[in-house]
Amino acid sequence: MSETSNKERRNLLKLLSAAGLTGLSGGVLAGQGVGAMVPGKGWVKASEASCDGDGTPLQFIPKKAPDSNPLEKELEKYAKCPYCGMDRTKWHHSRHLVHYDDDLVDATCSIHCLAISLSLNIDRGPKAIYAADYAADDEIKPLINVDQASYLIGAKLKGTMTTRSKMAFGSVAAAKVIQAEKGGALASFDEALSEAYAGMAKDTLMVRKKRSERRRKMMQKMKQQKG
Repeated sequence: MSETSNKERRNLLKLLSAAGLTGLSGGVLAGQGVGAMVPGKGWVKASEASCDGDGTPLQFIPKKAPDSNPLEKELEKYAKCPYCGMDRTKWHHSRHLVHYDDDLVDATCSIHCLAISLSLNIDRGPKAIYAADYAADDEIKPLINVDQASYLIGAKLKGTMTTRSKMAFGSVAAAKVIQAEKGGALASFDEALSEAYAGMAKDTLMVRKKRSERRRKMMQKMKQQKG
């Protein structure tokens, strides 16, 4: 990533970092106590144990050790999105990964969760950001540098953590092929990121509603099993 692009992106993040994020924090009260619904695990109770850095920005930094080569065995090392818990292999077509300048890595399921990472790590500069190439025919979509990617926003493609999809393509030509069939607007990564921030409040409400319904069904099922 060029120094100019990095500087411009830092300025963009400073302007957008607070947008719509307040609805993401805090625990959820349910019949099983304070905790959260984690995809693949079900209801996970809060541990009540304190962590180093609680109450400071340190609690949000990526938890994995520094990694100078994050693309090597990427899905093995970064299997779950740290912000929503979703399986990144299942959502390989929309996944993103940011390699920060101190070699810490945040690997997410989508540009929605990437936007959260970039906001929480506002003082950590991105060395490189990668996105899945939606047009690739590979069983697992390969990652490409977002500086070389073209995005398609608002096409009739299923979004990940959003009602308005934002998919990356390895070339403008590949994006235009899907655009001809599915619609949407061509955009750069920074434009797609801006869209992710702009839609954060609406998308967060949508995700909360879906997860609330899943919790309700899970609690209902548990009650039925108990007889």
